[in-house]
Amino acid sequence: MKNKLCKIITDSFNQAYEKGAFPSARSVEIEIEEPKKAEHGDFSTNAAMKSASLYKMPPKKIAQIFLDNIKDPDGIIERTEIAGAGFINFFISKKSWYPILKQIHKKGALYGAANIGKGKKVLIEFVSANPTGPLHIGHGRGAAIGDVFAEIFSFCGYKVSREYYLNDAGRQIKTLGRSVFLRYKEIFGKKVDFPQDCYKGEYIIDIANKIKDLKKDEFLKAEEDEAVKFCAKFAADMILKGIKRDLSEFGVEFDNWFSERSLYETGKIEGAIKGFKEKKHIYEKDGALWFKSSLFGDEKDRVVSKQNKETTYFASDIAYHKDKFERGFDKVVEVWGADHHGYILRLKAAIQALGYNEENFQVILVQLVNLLRDGVPIAMSTRAGEFVQLKEVVKETGKDAARFIFLTRHHESPLDFDLELAKKRSSDNPLYYVQYVSARISSIISKEHDDKEVSFANKYDISALMLLKEPEEISIIKNLFLFQETVILAAKFAEPHRIVYYLIELASLFHNYYNKHKILTDDALLKEARIYLAQAIKIVIKSGLNLLGVKALEHM
Repeated sequence: MKNKLCKIITDSFNQAYEKGAFPSARSVEIEIEEPKKAEHGDFSTNAAMKSASLYKMPPKKIAQIFLDNIKDPDGIIERTEIAGAGFINFFISKKSWYPILKQIHKKGALYGAANIGKGKKVLIEFVSANPTGPLHIGHGRGAAIGDVFAEIFSFCGYKVSREYYLNDAGRQIKTLGRSVFLRYKEIFGKKVDFPQDCYKGEYIIDIANKIKDLKKDEFLKAEEDEAVKFCAKFAADMILKGIKRDLSEFGVEFDNWFSERSLYETGKIEGAIKGFKEKKHIYEKDGALWFKSSLFGDEKDRVVSKQNKETTYFASDIAYHKDKFERGFDKVVEVWGADHHGYILRLKAAIQALGYNEENFQVILVQLVNLLRDGVPIAMSTRAGEFVQLKEVVKETGKDAARFIFLTRHHESPLDFDLELAKKRSSDNPLYYVQYVSARISSIISKEHDDKEVSFANKYDISALMLLKEPEEISIIKNLFLFQETVILAAKFAEPHRIVYYLIELASLFHNYYNKHKILTDDALLKEARIYLAQAIKIVIKSGLNLLGVKALEHM
């Protein structure tokens, strides 16, 4: 519809120019928008206002010239008006909306898909929690956002790979090993001084008990470094298995698990530093090696190798991102916790220094989750090792409810996750509100047809659809038309919550329609048209939920 309007306006300009109405052959880019108020039409353009300085004419005069030269061979425009300072509002004829329903039935699950990606390779890295503890509810939000964003990108024609960066080297793993070893000693009645920086929580004790069952008191006699090293590997492997299991039960699967340790073992960190040295991007100061990140937009230079020759986490990140782009990805997207925002500039600096375009690197920052039960906050303390694990939330609310709730707010806004709300079977629960549409339509169709999945694609009857003239029916069709645009905007702005908002709006339109109008009417032709409309709604609801990794239900 928008493309048709753009062509109509462009043709109108060309016609006016040929008649000498405009002094120049140049024209502005035509932008079509949906007005927020229905009385302003179905679509609007500010082309006349944008053209005012170009043609040295008042916007309203330009708008009138446009309208005087409009040719609409398909009759999609019912009427037009000039509003405000020079907006042109278009009111679309009802008959022009009906073919959208045919498109939905014809394309089915592919309705709304786009090819803006044109096969470009995109790597989306998300979660990437250190294997030093189980996934908590905050990781769940990042997992949902990253996974759904990957699905949206795929739906938009990108070739997507999901990756988890495994921090299996460095200080955290050593600290994990020491934490488990100290708990192991406590099990045997040894008095230990448990440092503040060690990992707390029952899971550390559970791992220590497993090591005790396996090794008995062997490590009480062994060298401490040897014992800590064993405990670190055993614990990290055990925790990683739990992470993989929890993510799988949450509906998240990765194409690749990338090991930080591999960067050391293959010499890629050393190679990255060497490359920077050759480009004069590194200098030595106080016995340490510094990357000149301030030359590339960072607020200050960064250490990549300490005085003791131990490389920093940032050095690992430089090598890791070098590896990402060397694998041929056109775009690299990463989902981080909001507390890591200060890390963006230094990584962008590194990417530029590596010779890649920083515009092909994107970070999605995810804010915290506040866990509630019936509106009352659940106290958590990471310092004391007390936090709600993702698997506990999924077990209580179910995968679909958890994923949907995680996506009900923009990722840059804190999220209140109420466990009781997520379980409710009422319209207060946003997922139930949306899923009930699909179930209700299935029930309606089953009353009329034995086959619940009966397709009306071959029953496109314009004479029947012309009976769909209630305001609620036209509003629904307009909303169905906007599905693809919603998907594209969700991909363009990295905002998966747009799909959730869209589905809730579509559900609201349907529930309102259902309460006002009978679908299985005594009028056979009208009944056919309304079933055709209902089935189209079901197709789009299912497609939208599929993008979110959530099931559309046949009955509830």
